[in-house]
Amino acid sequence: MRPKKVILIVDDNEQELSVMKFMLSTNGYRVLASTNGQDAIAQFSGTLQIDLVLVDASMPQMNGRQLVERLKKMASHVPMILLGDTQATAGDIHMADAMLAKKNCSAQELLERIKVMSARKRGPKKGTHRVSSDMALAAAS
Repeated sequence: MRPKKVILIVDDNEQELSVMKFMLSTNGYRVLASTNGQDAIAQFSGTLQIDLVLVDASMPQMNGRQLVERLKKMASHVPMILLGDTQATAGDIHMADAMLAKKNCSAQELLERIKVMSARKRGPKKGTHRVSSDMALAAAS
C-alpha cells in the first residue's frame, strides 16, 4: 500500500477549510489544516513531510503571498497553490507554483491539479538495471 500524500491547507475561513479538508480526505489524501500563517509555518517546519500546500490568498495578518514566500524559503521543492479571486495580479503568483481562482475552480479541477502537482518523479523501477555507457560500449566491441 502506498503512503498517502500529505497536503497542508491554510485558510482563515473555517467553513471553507472544513469543506476542502473533507474533499481531500475522502479522495485519499492526508490533510493538515491551519487557519493562519504562523500556525502553518509551525506545521510546515515540523518533522512530517508535506507534499503540497494550498493557501488562501486573502488572509489577515499574513496574506497568502507572504506565506508562500516564507514557506518556499524553507523548502522550495514543495509545490504550492495559491487560491485567490479573479482580480489577482501577476505579482500574487510571485513564488507560488500555480494560482487558481477560488470562485471559478471546480472541485474536480482542483483535485486534478493537486494530483498532478503532488506526483513525485521516481527513479527506475525495482528489478531493472541501468547499463552505463562504458559497459554498453565494452559489450558492443
